Amino acid sequence: MSKPSYPIEFRKRRAINWLTLGFTYSAMYMGRYNLSFANKSLSNDYGWDKTQIGAIITAALSIYGIAAIFNGPVADRIGGRKAMLIGASGTVVFNFLFGLGAYLGFLGTGTFLLGYFATVWALNSYFQSYSALSLIKVNASWFHISERGVFSAIFGSMIQSGRALIFFIGGILVTILPWQWVFFVPSMIVGVMACLTYKFVQNGPEDCGFDALDVQDASSGDKDAVGLKYVFKKVFTSPVTLTIAAAEFCTGFVRHGFEQWFPRYMIEAQKLSLESGVFQKGAAAVVIAGILGALFAGTISDWVFKSRRTPVAFVGYVIQIISLAIVWRAPGVTWVIIAFIANSFAISIVHSMLSGTASMDYGGKKAAATAAGLFDGMQYIGGSVVGIGMGYLLDKFGWGVWGPSMIGFSVIGAILMLVLWNARPKSGGAAH
Repeated sequence: MSKPSYPIEFRKRRAINWLTLGFTYSAMYMGRYNLSFANKSLSNDYGWDKTQIGAIITAALSIYGIAAIFNGPVADRIGGRKAMLIGASGTVVFNFLFGLGAYLGFLGTGTFLLGYFATVWALNSYFQSYSALSLIKVNASWFHISERGVFSAIFGSMIQSGRALIFFIGGILVTILPWQWVFFVPSMIVGVMACLTYKFVQNGPEDCGFDALDVQDASSGDKDAVGLKYVFKKVFTSPVTLTIAAAEFCTGFVRHGFEQWFPRYMIEAQKLSLESGVFQKGAAAVVIAGILGALFAGTISDWVFKSRRTPVAFVGYVIQIISLAIVWRAPGVTWVIIAFIANSFAISIVHSMLSGTASMDYGGKKAAATAAGLFDGMQYIGGSVVGIGMGYLLDKFGWGVWGPSMIGFSVIGAILMLVLWNARPKSGGAAH
């Protein structure tokens, strides 16, 4: 598949668009993964066990998953730029309100406060659900299918920078400042990026005075008007997209089972403080591995597998299985950290290929947000189980069940990718 060439003016304008959009999404990641660094502090302050903390996680991930599925068609209708602004604005408000909960102790520390935190974090997740599908909706109009693997890798790396920043500063913030600042700081950063998104981001080349691109994805050649009937038919009747959605449910269990609980695992199972040098270096390596995973996946997908995404995702699932088996056996902190690094690399491979790239390919630029909402939504619905469910398992059986509880889902995901090994989108129609 030949790669298109563009005039320098187009490339400059596209760069402004995707850099701004990517860093806005990156900032929103800070306002999503910060809860894991307050996990232990909330238990200490309010006497909540892991199951109660898990209730906050489950409420948030459930709402995210359901909202992403329903908000995908909304973003396809109103455009990715407006949807991203809605999501960023809500992230600012509800991260601030979660931090504000630290000052409501006079109202009691029991059921009321637990309900407050769960509700506010669920509302934050509702607005967060706009982020991925908005970014994918915009990029589907700016990037030809032959470029998407590599550019999704670049975006994945940018997104990981937000995760990196909260990993670097999260442990420090909750050590030197009250835990609420791990929510106030991301709120301020997202606010700045929302303003830049409003100023610089446009939905497609035609909004900047260029000709619209024929991106050669599943929407190319379609003459149907974009509406609910179109996007639902395009996404919800395709065996390929439904199979990817099932795989993303499995991804969600592994991804969030790992990311929501690993800081607490290091504190309790490995006896490391969040400000320790070993933890900080390990966390940095985990984030860098995520960046490298996205870059590896995108490059291999476009250049080796000719823009096929599922074989690369299969590789990611296999690495997850091996990594989680090492965590299960827990042969020592060094090996556990190595397994964490490999698992982060693998999760990023799968996430960038399925939610980040396959959604553009199989939804097409007309229904990209709907496909992204389905894939990302199923991932978070799968992840919602690791809140109350994982918290209960850990309270009852301890950290020994953590690794093996995730392995089976990676196995299922790998099998589903084998089924779709040769799948690719067909212009103007379904995948083949």
